[in-house]
Amino acid sequence: MFSDLVDDMGDMDGYSIEPKFFLDVPFVPTDDALIQAMFNMAGVNKKDVLYDLGAGDGRIVILAAQKYGIQAIGVELDPMRVSEAMEDAANARVEHLVDFIEADIFDKDVDISEASVVTLYLMDSVNVLLRPRLLNELRPGTRIVSHAFDMGDWQADEELDLGGITLYKWTIPAQVEGVWQCEGPNDEVYHLELEQQYQQVTGQVWVDDQPAVLVQASLNGSLLELSIQMASDQPVQQARLRFEYGAESPELEWL
Repeated sequence: MFSDLVDDMGDMDGYSIEPKFFLDVPFVPTDDALIQAMFNMAGVNKKDVLYDLGAGDGRIVILAAQKYGIQAIGVELDPMRVSEAMEDAANARVEHLVDFIEADIFDKDVDISEASVVTLYLMDSVNVLLRPRLLNELRPGTRIVSHAFDMGDWQADEELDLGGITLYKWTIPAQVEGVWQCEGPNDEVYHLELEQQYQQVTGQVWVDDQPAVLVQASLNGSLLELSIQMASDQPVQQARLRFEYGAESPELEWL
C-alpha cells in the first residue's frame, strides 16, 4: 500500500519517469501457495537478494528468508504495515535476514540496485509507472515477478495462469542498442547496428563492409545471441555477446 504525488510521467520508452498524480494501491494479502509459485517462477535460490516493492505486511519477504535463507527487503509506505512486518519477522526468527524500509516505492533515495529478484503486487498502471525505474536501476538478468498485473507494452517473458490469477515474469535486459564492431572467427570484421525495444532486438550487420543478414537476435538478461549469414549459400554463424554490468564493451564468443 502506498501513495505518492507524481509530477510528470516523462518518456516511458526512454526509461525515464517523473512524478505526476496521486497513487493509491490497497493492501491485499497474498497466500503462501501463490507466493511459492512466484518464487518458483523467479527461480529463487540461495544466492539471490529479493526486494518486494509495496510489501504490505511483509509476508513475501519473511517467507523468502525462511525458505531460502536469503537477504530480503520490503519497501512499504504504511508505517503500521512496516511495524507489523518487523514483529512477524522477529517471531519467525528471520529478523537478521530481512529489512523493511518505510518509504514510497518511487522514492529515489531507496536503492533497489542490489536486487536479483523483485516481486510486485500493485496495479497495471502502477507497474507501468514503475517500469522505467526497474529498467534503469536493476542489473541485467534481474528477475521480476508480478502477481496479476502486467507492464503495458513490455511483454512478459513468461506467463502462468493459476486458476484465474496470472503471474508475469520479466528479465531485465542489458542495453545493447548501438553500433558494435568485432572480429569474426576468420579475422573478418563484423559491424553491427542494433535497435532495441525492451528484450526485442533487431538490426543490420556488415561483414568486411559487405551487407550480411541478421537471421536472429535473442536477448536474455546480459546475454545476446546472434545468428548471422554472410550469403544465402554460406553457413549461419552463431555468436554470443555478454554485456556484463559496468563493462565498456561486451565479451564475444563464436560458437
